[in-house]
Parts: sequence; structure tokens; C-alpha cells
Amino acid sequence: MSERSTKRQKELLDYVDTFIQQYGYGPSYREVMTALGYKSVSTVAIHINGLISKGYLRKRDNSARSLEVVSTQYTGADLKVKGGPSASQEKWLMSAINERFDTYQQKPSPQLLDELYVLVGALKILGIEGGHEAAKSRLLSLR
Repeated sequence: MSERSTKRQKELLDYVDTFIQQYGYGPSYREVMTALGYKSVSTVAIHINGLISKGYLRKRDNSARSLEVVSTQYTGADLKVKGGPSASQEKWLMSAINERFDTYQQKPSPQLLDELYVLVGALKILGIEGGHEAAKSRLLSLR
């Protein structure tokens, strides 16, 4: 992607973030087009899809105005969730996950296994890489 596209995506991300803070819901593609001076809605869609694939934006569903900002720290690198957990929160979360692993090993259930998969995925999203890798290997050993 060219430098110009990256700069435009940053402008779009900032606009969407400001719009959501002001109105409480995401802008329409046409509003983005008008505000940022794009010539077509498809250009807006291309940039929004790029920001979604990079993890800066997400759509709650396929309805209009469902954009959510995941992070405004536009660096071009992989993202962590904006304002990730503190050290004490991370410690608490790992402790809670380890308790669930212990409970599962004592009394396996499909529901608890599903919870473990979700929690291990959440560690990755939250940027707790070491905890994610440890929990992932523990989860794989349950198979």
C-alpha cells in the first residue's frame, strides 16, 4: 500500500473515532466520503476494509453505522487492544484461566472447554503473548 493510502487511512480512522465520540454511533460511508473529500463511496469502502483487516476498525454486524474503533494508535504494526490490561489485571486473568483449566481436568465438560478456547483467544487479542502461548499449549494438551 502506498504512503498516501496509509496517510488517508489514518485520516479516516481519526474521523471515524471523532464521529463515534461525538454521536455515539459510526458514520455512514457517504458521510465519510463527504467529510474527507473522497470522490466515491467505494474508495471509502476500500480504506475501511483495509483498516478492518489491519485490526484498527471492526464491524459489529453487517448493518449501517456499525463501525467500532479498536485502536487509534496507527503504526502499521500489529495491534494490541487500546488500553490493554494492567499487570494486576493480567495476573488475575491468568489465575482465573488456570482455575478453569484445573476445573476442566477434574470434571471435563464441553461448555468449559468452549470457555477455555474463548479465554485463550482473548489473551491473544489483549496482547498477552506469553500467557497466550502457555495457555494455548495447555489447551492443545487437553485433546
